[in-house]
Amino acid sequence: MTRVLVLYYSRHGDTRRLADLIARGVGQGDCEAVTRTVPDVSPTSEATTPAVPDSGAPYATLADVQECDGLILGSPTRFGVMAAPLKHFLETTTPLWLAGALAGKPAGVFTSTGTLHGGQEATLLSMALPLLHHGMLLVGLPYTNPDVSTTQSGGTPYGATHHAGTQSERPVTPEERRLCLALGERVARAARALRAARL
Repeated sequence: MTRVLVLYYSRHGDTRRLADLIARGVGQGDCEAVTRTVPDVSPTSEATTPAVPDSGAPYATLADVQECDGLILGSPTRFGVMAAPLKHFLETTTPLWLAGALAGKPAGVFTSTGTLHGGQEATLLSMALPLLHHGMLLVGLPYTNPDVSTTQSGGTPYGATHHAGTQSERPVTPEERRLCLALGERVARAARALRAARL
């Protein structure tokens, strides 16, 4: 079965909620969603993270990334770019880049922010750059989806987003929810078509 990896980092649970919705959208596209996260990083070199997270998705491995037919990355916004834990993990994917393991596979991106103008699109673009270096094919949310034009909260043509509020007090809106499902389904459908073309 075609597998789409939903790989994310979430500090307060908002990005994780989006990842869960996107994984459901992947299922609607008749693909298997594999959800993984990444551990925190620390400025203290002696600090270690348990091998298994206390809750949520397991930590990603390079094998998870190599074996996927599509990849959807998610991160909260940190000053307009992806969070350090996700970037740190992406920096370990050099062997996959050298092998061209992800070239020609579809990818998407998603984020959550504390404020509506907190750098959602810049964060999505910061996640898109390493995917382009890997030779992946970016899948966004077209304006043919009416929620992209009418949303008063999160949601962009670059990928799914959520305006969480500074205290993570804002629930995912109906538009944000539909856009998450749509992104998962679009990447899944692209992954199925591209996998069939390779076989």
